[in-house]
Amino acid sequence: MNTYHSLHAPKTLPLYANIKDFMISNWQKKLFSTHSDYHVLAQVAWQHQYSQNAVCQRFADVLQTQEAPFLPIECFKHFDLKAGEWQEEAIFESSGTTGQQPSRHFVRDLALYKRIAIEGFFRFFPKKEYKILALLPSYLERGNSSLVQMVRFWIESFGLPNSGFYLHNFEELAKAIYETEGEPILLIGVAYALLDFAEYFDGNMPPHTLVMETGGMKGRKAELTREELHTELQQGLGVSHIYSEYGMTELMSQAYFLQDKRFHAPPWLKIVISDIHLPTQTVPIGTTGRINVIDLGNIHTCSFISTDDLGKMHPDGSFEVLGRIDYAEMRGCNLMYIND
Repeated sequence: MNTYHSLHAPKTLPLYANIKDFMISNWQKKLFSTHSDYHVLAQVAWQHQYSQNAVCQRFADVLQTQEAPFLPIECFKHFDLKAGEWQEEAIFESSGTTGQQPSRHFVRDLALYKRIAIEGFFRFFPKKEYKILALLPSYLERGNSSLVQMVRFWIESFGLPNSGFYLHNFEELAKAIYETEGEPILLIGVAYALLDFAEYFDGNMPPHTLVMETGGMKGRKAELTREELHTELQQGLGVSHIYSEYGMTELMSQAYFLQDKRFHAPPWLKIVISDIHLPTQTVPIGTTGRINVIDLGNIHTCSFISTDDLGKMHPDGSFEVLGRIDYAEMRGCNLMYIND
């Protein structure tokens, strides 16, 4: 079955005479409502982005489709993606590697990002306050990271006193952990930094601790499979499970790797697996393919994105992330130049 027909509502939307006005005034309310029809919202998002985002429109026209194609994620490196004319409140940039063009995500509404970050987290974790300890050195040093902003919002919203960020000061981080008196801890960190801290740390993390890795060796260490990484962290930190966050500069939303060892997404974030070489062709459940996302939080930019990650779906809607596609750089945006 074609990806887009299976996920989107019919083109006629009798409920909303003026799609743009509906989107601007009610989007956040509709996004988090348990009564909203996801298919209708996806169709509204695409109609808005096709009419207001020249890059989305050009890509769909090149492919000669009236359905929403998944825009190659590297387009965030080469275009200023905005649906409409507006002044951004922030610009998130990816870290990338040396000499590589970073992705840039223009954020119109930081309040929307904050709500997505908080409500997305509490979809999967107990609703309580946490002592949040963030080990994100390379992201902090960059200064415009969506991940750092997300953790800042967490600390503001549900962080206990003495929550905070750490660079390479493992002694202070260990002290913050040891001084915890029965408080739940959320230790979130980039993979290479957590591995370094696991080698330094002498003991076991206190009970009621969540350890969450965000991926990323950033060339600092040899690449590991997720299973190898989590095994090392479990042993070094003395915890029974390692959680993961699946997010990226180009997305407003995140998915989480839980105890069933699969990723789970909030209802406004959908995952679609397509054939690696035929992006409009989906593959059967359980088959490895390219991860595409429909992030309705990206209403102001582009909600339909084809990533460079490999994965597969499970019948319950959970998914696995299995690695990267080798030929990731510049595989799709050039279509818009070739066909000029």
